[in-house]
Parts: sequence; structure tokens; C-alpha cells
Amino acid sequence: MRIGELASRTGVSARSLRYYEEQGLLKSLRSGSGQRHYTEQEVERVGFIQRLYAAGLSSRTIAALLPCVDAPSEEHSDAALKRMAQERDRLSTHITELIETRDALDAVMASARRYRETLRAAMAE
Repeated sequence: MRIGELASRTGVSARSLRYYEEQGLLKSLRSGSGQRHYTEQEVERVGFIQRLYAAGLSSRTIAALLPCVDAPSEEHSDAALKRMAQERDRLSTHITELIETRDALDAVMASARRYRETLRAAMAE
């Protein structure tokens, strides 16, 4: 199938599919005129890539996980699990940092509200 059909069947833009290919996540065969052609298996692969992106993984991390799919083995599975655990730890750290940032903003907002109330009280006198 050509790139337009793959895009239509997966709900992913042709531009994204080209990007996946540039990043080594997706492969196509080329016709004599240079058109990309994909197999039926690529539909499932694009869905898998999309799920990994939705899980917060970068294209570099996804590329590191694909050997587990392309050449299943205990070694590849262990490496994939280790990499996913690292990514989970990274996300957990980021979440903690975001919570701290939100709490700091809450404190600034509380201070601004108190100041506003002070102004209101002064204007009422």
C-alpha cells in the first residue's frame, strides 16, 4: 500500500509516517519512481509506535525498543524492560518537578490574593 492509504488506515499523517521512516521506526519499499510502499504489517507497527508515543516515549527510545519486536529474544526483552523502567523513572521525576512548580505557583497566587484583599480593605476605608 502507498503512504496515503497507510495514513488513512492508521489515522497518522503522511508527514508523521515520513518522520517515522527518517527515525528508523518504519521501513518502506520504494518503487522505481521512488514511491513508498508498505506491507500490511506496517499498519500494526504504526499503531504500536503511536502507543509508545502516547506513553511519553521519544523516537530515540522507541527505536531502542523495536529490536524486541523485530527480533524477539530474552536479551531484547530484558533490554526493553530496562529502558522502559528508565523512562518511567524519568517521567516520575518530571511529575515530581511539575508538582513542585505547581505548588510554588499556588503559593504565589495565595500571596497575590492576600495582597488584593489588603488593597480592597485599604480602598474601603
